[in-house]
Amino acid sequence: MSPMAATAHSSASPAEPRLGLRERKKQKTRIAIRDATYRLIKEQGYDATTVEQIAEAAEVSPSTVFRYFPAKEDIVLTDEFDPILEQELRARPADEPWMDSLRHILRKAIGPGNTEDPEVTRLRTHLMVQVPAVRSRMMESMSVTGRLLCRVIAERTGKDPDGLEVRVFAMSLVGGLMETSMYWAESGHEGDLADLVDRALDVMEKGLTP
Repeated sequence: MSPMAATAHSSASPAEPRLGLRERKKQKTRIAIRDATYRLIKEQGYDATTVEQIAEAAEVSPSTVFRYFPAKEDIVLTDEFDPILEQELRARPADEPWMDSLRHILRKAIGPGNTEDPEVTRLRTHLMVQVPAVRSRMMESMSVTGRLLCRVIAERTGKDPDGLEVRVFAMSLVGGLMETSMYWAESGHEGDLADLVDRALDVMEKGLTP
């Protein structure tokens, strides 16, 4: 899961090719495991929920759960947003300001077309704040999304994807959006998440105002 996906979730992209039968079955299994996990966590808490219970609720074996998700934290965090993010960014006009591209994609993902249950979004961000293992795993995943952004930024700007400036810019975006998710959860999920993301992007674009 990307830190961006903590704020934005999109289950499909209009430009994505139709999945084959095998991939649809895999996706269905992933969704069943994820849904069972969230249901159990809401009922009995994160620590009390075991992989064995998740497997039983999803009607799969524990080994199947681990085949799709290496650890329980990954069930909570893993999604398919990173490839969609990369695809959507590359589809934006080449001369469009970078922050405008990002705003467009995040608004699209967070807005009315978002198919994720709002309760799931709130639970995920709550777990990021309350469960050290989930927060730690999220921190580890930041580098994956950061590298993805470095590639896209480099293509757009002609700069070296491994250059200091590109890496700092990409990771500041990823870290800023992760902090937005955590702030929202720490504030009891008050306010509109899309508005908070806009505020965060304003800070990253313009800096702190007096």
